[in-house]
Amino acid sequence: MSDIVYLTKDGFEKLKLEIEHLQKVQRPAISAQIAEARDKGDLSENAEYDAAKEAQGLLEAKIAGLRTMFANARVLDETKLDNSKVNILHKVKVKNLIANREMEYTVVSEKEADIKVGRISSKSAIGSALLGKKIGDVIEVTVPAGLVKLEVLNISI
Repeated sequence: MSDIVYLTKDGFEKLKLEIEHLQKVQRPAISAQIAEARDKGDLSENAEYDAAKEAQGLLEAKIAGLRTMFANARVLDETKLDNSKVNILHKVKVKNLIANREMEYTVVSEKEADIKVGRISSKSAIGSALLGKKIGDVIEVTVPAGLVKLEVLNISI
């Protein structure tokens, strides 16, 4: 059984559009490449054909993975989230007590994570450590750069 994937409404729509694009645009394009390569003759020594078939296999695997994710997706209703503790979709303002620096993250699913815009995965080291914490809680997390000590300053949607 696959894991449930929690998404925002926007994330769910983006996933749906990505699957449609792969099926309706990428799949026919790769099929055309295979047909073109097949028309060039002997398939046993045709690198273009082998490359196109490999690309097709990778695409089909990606589509299957995304369709499984889509089937297991649950859209979260922000109005029903408990704001007293950190949960997925919450914006969390934290203070790095070691570097004496404040940061703000939005805890999201792996699919929607983008650290460049402050969206961290609920399954990342920091994201998972923040889940369930309340304002004033202090956590210590080991990340690739070393140990960080964070204090939760604010939680919002």
